[in-house]
Amino acid sequence: MLALIGLLGGFITGISPCIIPVLPVILFSGGMQSARGSNGTDAAADQDEAGPGGGVATATRVQTTAVTVSRWRPYLVIAGIVVSFTLMTLAGSLVLSLLGLPQDVLRWAGIIVLSLIGIGLIVPRLQHLLEKPFEKLPFLQTAGEKSSKLQGFPLGLALGAVYVPCAGPVLAAITVAGSTGQIGPDTVVLTVSFAIGAALPLLFFALAGRGLAERIAAFRKRQGIIRIVSGALMLLLALGLVFDVPARLQRLVPDYTSAIQEYIADNEEVQQAISIGGLETEENQDLDLCDPGATALQECGTAPSIRGIDSWFNTEGDQPIDLAELRGQVVLIDFWAYSCINCQRSTPHMNAWHDAYADAGLQVIGVHSPEYAFEKERGNVVAGAAALGIEYPVAIDNSLSTWTNYRNAYWPARYLVDAEGTVRNVHFGEGQYREGEQMIRELLEQANPGVELPPVTELADDTPAVAEITPESYLGTTKVQNFGGDERYSTQTEAFAYPAEQPLDSFALDGAWQLETQFATPRGDEARIRLQYSGQEVRMVLAGEGTVVAVVDGERVEIAVSGTPRSYELLRSDASQKGTIEVTVPAGVEAYSFTFG
Repeated sequence: MLALIGLLGGFITGISPCIIPVLPVILFSGGMQSARGSNGTDAAADQDEAGPGGGVATATRVQTTAVTVSRWRPYLVIAGIVVSFTLMTLAGSLVLSLLGLPQDVLRWAGIIVLSLIGIGLIVPRLQHLLEKPFEKLPFLQTAGEKSSKLQGFPLGLALGAVYVPCAGPVLAAITVAGSTGQIGPDTVVLTVSFAIGAALPLLFFALAGRGLAERIAAFRKRQGIIRIVSGALMLLLALGLVFDVPARLQRLVPDYTSAIQEYIADNEEVQQAISIGGLETEENQDLDLCDPGATALQECGTAPSIRGIDSWFNTEGDQPIDLAELRGQVVLIDFWAYSCINCQRSTPHMNAWHDAYADAGLQVIGVHSPEYAFEKERGNVVAGAAALGIEYPVAIDNSLSTWTNYRNAYWPARYLVDAEGTVRNVHFGEGQYREGEQMIRELLEQANPGVELPPVTELADDTPAVAEITPESYLGTTKVQNFGGDERYSTQTEAFAYPAEQPLDSFALDGAWQLETQFATPRGDEARIRLQYSGQEVRMVLAGEGTVVAVVDGERVEIAVSGTPRSYELLRSDASQKGTIEVTVPAGVEAYSFTFG
């Protein structure tokens, strides 16, 4: 079962946009270089034309000194990727931590090796120098000839070190197991099968590249040029990795596999098999001792570490914070996302507690755990935090490593940690602010008896009753909820019309719409959305440039939309109510979701 889950999860990752950065290298260097020439020999051993010195003699000399390229090259490249990815995922983080080395040292090593191999393809003498350390390995030798089989394997090792698969439920479970050192037979099976699954599409492209080169005479006769192009592509990939260009490229391509990933994540058998949403480890197993609804202090084990963070802000020099260094202080860890309306209502209380109790020994840490792809952009997160008035330290947890390490499943979620580093209270969602503040005061007094605490903050608890509000409604195809129209909600559907009858707590579309995985946008000048809602507050997450017009229960509201995705208010009333909102969205504006309070 685990092997099948790993293969499927890896294969989905292998066909996702995450393979785009390494695809040209795989196609050219992994495949085309192993093509056979028209004379039955390895084409890579033949120069396409006479060298710069001209004449047949030059060409002949180069051919006799050329290195034979193995037909096994594509398989060795992929084998190198599987071995490198498996070892790095399972043991890389743990080994580097034990050695006191930065977590990205292996990635930089991979970039350096990739660069050297790229230069070696352009400058053969350097290639031979790089191959010498591997020449004594028996399984990389070919009887009677000097083979560059081995060059494919180191290339695979380097690519495995820099290849970053798209995050998914299976990878999340593997990553947490590796980073916490909880590596058993099941984890190894899951990791190896995932790596093989992710590599299979790459092998397909490598073999396709070889087949293309063997069938087209122009490729067979220009293997020297293909070597140089392969080397140049490796150097470009290495340079792009330094400046994070592949990640930006991936963000431009819609994640067409996200729906399948979500289906896997929601499958109960898969969740049970790989402990999704909470891989239990020695570090976090005692969190179960906390009742999330408790209004009094409990003891729930040592707080799990904050790990896998992309970057920090609101700290001195944007330096990371280690929980172990905060012994003696009370710590409040808040999991949030800047476009989440529940988090937006909760944040004023976090701000108030930070302002009131920081001098008394409270350290608030926000762990930003993205729900949308746009929430992974550091600039968006920083701007979102500033708009909410957040001044306490924030960790950007784009890979959800810390989220998973806490076995968290909610936005927002609070974990209150005492001065000894023990989790004393867990709360999921909004509410219980008065009780939460009382527990903070109690722990501060325990940590520093006689401390003078400021008056209790007097912020009102605006948490709405759950039964009175419409559930959050997403407009992207991968997470669509509460669609009340008659059409199939798919990227293939373009024309929509309001239904004759629309259920309460649903939305419907009218006009020509372009549906993407995370948002919807008009195909023409404008298009419309009709919402039947329940609640006292309605907001809409929008992005782009333009003026959105909403008719809220007969009253016209104009919203000037500008910039990256953020939440805009459509309605705020004193009491919960039911009603209809019709929104006209102009071209150039993206609609992500409706949120309610």
